[in-house]
Amino acid sequence: MFHKEGGPSILFGTVFTVAVLLIAERFIDINWLRMLVQIAALVILIIILQFFRNPKRIAVRNSDHILAPVDGKVVVIEEVYEGEYFKDKRLQVSIFMSPINVHVTRYAMDGIIKFSKYHPGKFLVAWHPKASEENERTTVVIENETFGAILYRQIAGALARRIVNYAKEGMQVVQGTDAGFIKFGSRVDLFLPLGTPINVELNQKAIGGKTIIATKA
Repeated sequence: MFHKEGGPSILFGTVFTVAVLLIAERFIDINWLRMLVQIAALVILIIILQFFRNPKRIAVRNSDHILAPVDGKVVVIEEVYEGEYFKDKRLQVSIFMSPINVHVTRYAMDGIIKFSKYHPGKFLVAWHPKASEENERTTVVIENETFGAILYRQIAGALARRIVNYAKEGMQVVQGTDAGFIKFGSRVDLFLPLGTPINVELNQKAIGGKTIIATKA
């Protein structure tokens, strides 16, 4: 199953691959060179297909849990000052996605979207300390009765050139469902209330819609 945001890229990749295969077959007489070109085209198509894969996952909804919004590696767990929305200290948990990870963003909890904003910006590598404030990004705040308000931020990386965000202010959203997509490498930051019990460790692999990031205090 592939994500709908991959439609144009998959179509282009398929047409490109077929064209290369046919052109190589017709115009390249050297067997090893023809095969090399054809294999390279097929590899590019496979990379595109695996990047836009969207495995079907049914999240186990639990109002006492914050679920991982994306697949990737936990790279930050620390108290920070969040200056865009809360303007106070929050507990930040960041997940870095490599190009081979699934890049679907999922809602970390049930709730109402209180804030959703897109910011144009730079394309620093996603693990850069200033990426959260200077890179192209979206900021979304979800609120419910269990955790209050939490913020997640989709951040473009050095390769990412498009962030898709489905969250609109006033929407009622369901934990684990599709919240957007980030194309070609990126990271997501979660900002939770101080004192929230964290259920993951640094360098742990997280699975979007499955891994429990935090629990109710």
